[in-house]
Amino acid sequence: MSHEPLDMPQGTVDLLVLRILALGPHHGWSIAERLHQLSSAALRIKQGSLYPALHRLERRGWLKAEWRPSDNTQRAKYYELTRKGRAQLETEASAWQKLTAAVSLILEIE
Repeated sequence: MSHEPLDMPQGTVDLLVLRILALGPHHGWSIAERLHQLSSAALRIKQGSLYPALHRLERRGWLKAEWRPSDNTQRAKYYELTRKGRAQLETEASAWQKLTAAVSLILEIE
C-alpha cells in the first residue's frame, strides 16, 4: 500500500474516530496516530478535522471525555465511547459497508 496519505470522504472522520475509540480510551493525538498505524500509513486525520469531530461527537453524547495524565506526564483530554456511541458506531459501520459494496458493484462494471 502506498504511504502517501489519502483524502477521506466527508463523514468518514466520525466513523473512524468512533472505531478507534471502540478499542479503548485515547487522547486526540493518540487517536490520529492509531488511525495512521492501523491504516498502514494510508490515512491521516488533520488536527483541523479531528478536534472539531471530537467536540461534535461529545456534544451528541457519543463520547465522554476527562482530563488525565498522559504517557509523557502532561495532562490530556481522553475520550471514550458511551453506550450511545457504540450503537452509533454499529449504525454507521453498517451504512458504510452497504455504501462501499454498492460503489464496488458500479466500479466492477465492464
